[in-house]
Amino acid sequence: MAHASALITVMVAAARKAARGLSRDFGELDALQVSKKGASDFVTAADLRAEQTIFEELSKARPKYGFVMEERGEIDGVDNSNRWIVDPLDGTTNYLHALPQFAISICLERDRKPYAGVIYNPASDELFWAEKGEGAWLNDRRLRVSARRDIAETLFATGLPFRGRSGRPRAMKETERVLAATAGIRRFGSAALDLAYTAAGRFDAYWEWDLNPWDVGAGIVLVREAGGIVGAVEEPRGDPLHGPSILATNGELFDAARDLILGKAEAGA
Repeated sequence: MAHASALITVMVAAARKAARGLSRDFGELDALQVSKKGASDFVTAADLRAEQTIFEELSKARPKYGFVMEERGEIDGVDNSNRWIVDPLDGTTNYLHALPQFAISICLERDRKPYAGVIYNPASDELFWAEKGEGAWLNDRRLRVSARRDIAETLFATGLPFRGRSGRPRAMKETERVLAATAGIRRFGSAALDLAYTAAGRFDAYWEWDLNPWDVGAGIVLVREAGGIVGAVEEPRGDPLHGPSILATNGELFDAARDLILGKAEAGA
């Protein structure tokens, strides 16, 4: 890979090794869809196997680092400055339905801030990676966020709360505001890939509430290294990694996008 450091090489190797199991299991899902047992238990097992693989690979490479993992939770390390933030399968519902929109997300957090990130979609073989000060990349191609300034021409991405979770009325109001003023919204079901696509200029902006650090850590690095801005919906300088919301845009749209989402801008303005 172009300009990949030893750190990124370690992260990519862990992601690719875990991806082999996810890809193999993904090929079995069509048969499971029509079985009486169903696919949920199968996908949970695939998720856990992928997380175990990533844990083993990263532990071997950097034995002193701690972890924050979706399934295992927090694991303290000897090194208090560095810890891995891992989502072995972001887009579980897509994976469950045999939709090829899912990813492995690995972030290195250094001193409570995202420092390096890898997002890998095994189904498309798209590997997004970034390290602070080294730019953002898709495989071997340098990434840049989009340059759109006119809200009416922009494409946003978001996520909506699952059944049983709070926040749906707010999400519906925000979505209606954005739909009325932009070229459209996409809801693909993977926060990690939404952020990676924003870094790649496929989306102009992405926002969501009530996520976890493993959903967004790697993507924050990607967007920032691609020239974008990442903050929070409720507070521009808020912490998108540990806070209640995230807003990521190209370098031109952050304030306008935030005003639109919060209802501070008139539709079409």
